[in-house]
Amino acid sequence: MSGVKCTNKLYLSFLLICLFVFTGCSSPKIELAYSLNSNISAFSVISNNIDTKTDAFAQAICVGNVNKTEGTVVNMSKAGAAALFDINSRNIIYSKNLHQRLQPASLTKVLTALVALEEGNPDDIIKVTAEAKVTESGATLCGLEEGDTLTMNQALHALLISSANDAANAIAIHLGGSIDGFSVMMNEKARQLGATNSNFVNPHGLSHDDHYTTVYDLYLIFNQAIQHENFNEIIHMTEYQTEYQDRDGVVKEMDFSTTNLFLRGQYDSPNKVTVIGGKTGTTNAAGNCLILLSKDTSGNPYISVILKSEERAMLYEQMIDLLGEIYN
Repeated sequence: MSGVKCTNKLYLSFLLICLFVFTGCSSPKIELAYSLNSNISAFSVISNNIDTKTDAFAQAICVGNVNKTEGTVVNMSKAGAAALFDINSRNIIYSKNLHQRLQPASLTKVLTALVALEEGNPDDIIKVTAEAKVTESGATLCGLEEGDTLTMNQALHALLISSANDAANAIAIHLGGSIDGFSVMMNEKARQLGATNSNFVNPHGLSHDDHYTTVYDLYLIFNQAIQHENFNEIIHMTEYQTEYQDRDGVVKEMDFSTTNLFLRGQYDSPNKVTVIGGKTGTTNAAGNCLILLSKDTSGNPYISVILKSEERAMLYEQMIDLLGEIYN
């Protein structure tokens, strides 16, 4: 009898809520607002000890709804989805269609690079196989051929600076044994980061109906990628030159410039905002896409994403407006 008296009332309340949710009863109003300071909330789980609280799973990332446009002057009517994230304050400054599934084109390569950095080694020697060949018309290539050898670090530069699709395939086959095998690794990494509204079937982002992600998932992936110093160094580079070898040991050269028009000086970021780097992407299905890491005058970092903009020039004008909200 004494055990009944000592039953934790808060724990019983939690069980009653679970019964309502899982027994199919009419939807009750559950007052469980997200709060880092509460020991019971939609994002926090309590133990039997009333003084013990687990860490909330979202305490280090931005969380938000589908649209957040109030108080902004951004015009994204010609874009499929967009968002601006304040990394340090974990605040979403602007968002449109935050969780809408869209094709990401070469923004896919951010995840490819992340898997390579966390599962591979920059000094790995990649031997290019026949499967790495890209046959799609108009696809960006760095000229890799069967039998060529280069380091993982060289392949990552080609992947992120020139957006080389053959470099993406070479990385994928080296780490995953095949394109399909690497796609499994990509999806596993995405799920680990909470990017559960995505599905990746290739390492480059060339069009496929089953290849999609969201602005929010890309934020989660990019936010993890920028934790790697090598990634930040590469996306900040405006050009790259290197040498590698063909199957006979003959030296070949790579020489290319960034696809990021902010870094090339063709567009200027808003006053007091510095674009550090990012990734571009364009296909007919995905439209024009861009993800960036930028900083304000105090060095505070921001991630901005635009998917499915109708025109390339419009994409950069939209991004300028979006970054302008940092000081709005």
